[in-house]
Amino acid sequence: MVEQPSPDGDRHAVRPPTFGGLLRQLRDDRRISREKLAAVTGMSASYITHLEKGERDHPTRSVVEALARSLDGVHTLSRVERRHLLDLAGLFDTAVPTVAQLREDITPELRRGLELHDPNPAGYVDSRCNLLACNAVAAAMLHDLPEGANLLHWIFGNPVAGHVLVDWEQFARLSVATLRARMGRIPPGEWSAELLDELGRYPEFRRLWGDGVVDFADVSSVLRMRERVTGRPIAIDFQMYEVDTGNYPGWVRFFVGLRRTN
Repeated sequence: MVEQPSPDGDRHAVRPPTFGGLLRQLRDDRRISREKLAAVTGMSASYITHLEKGERDHPTRSVVEALARSLDGVHTLSRVERRHLLDLAGLFDTAVPTVAQLREDITPELRRGLELHDPNPAGYVDSRCNLLACNAVAAAMLHDLPEGANLLHWIFGNPVAGHVLVDWEQFARLSVATLRARMGRIPPGEWSAELLDELGRYPEFRRLWGDGVVDFADVSSVLRMRERVTGRPIAIDFQMYEVDTGNYPGWVRFFVGLRRTN
């Protein structure tokens, strides 16, 4: 039986998700009263009521974290639930994933998908420019740079990069500019200071960082790389996209290099 369309007036029952609505859903799922949640978090029951009704639009991080901890204590919040709660509050998840955690998130299916890009190089990097996974073509072009290694350390610290990257200056400048942009889009913290401290030992990195250039790499860049076997330069339309993952939003990026035939 085909369901008949609802009257126009019923359309108002379908509304966008809200922080308050999700908070109430999570609380109801755990069968915890507003009064009990208030007692555990140190908030008033009336404040929680205001949150659930949408009368407090922008809760602070400390409020959201206290609510999440309390709900998690009753029944574990999934990473998706926690992310959605923070997203609806207009906040980031400040947890900084390790390279190992991000590599675990690259499933066998995603790895098989990389091989479908052959003969084009393709792979995944994190927002710190650590290589998470790549296909055989990319691995050959990067002279078997191991997964988990940092591309910026390779670019600035490995002499082979100057040979592989015909347009080294362009590639290095783009890499530094996109790193600066990503540092404004994901939670700052010790990871950024530690990475910059490591990279600061390379004079060329300091020079390019000092230029203050920002680039979100939303458009492709044509770069020339040298084939490993023949040493022949090939033009590559290099593209990078942010991967929206429920586990680690903002941390994973996909890259592909499309070989130019002309």
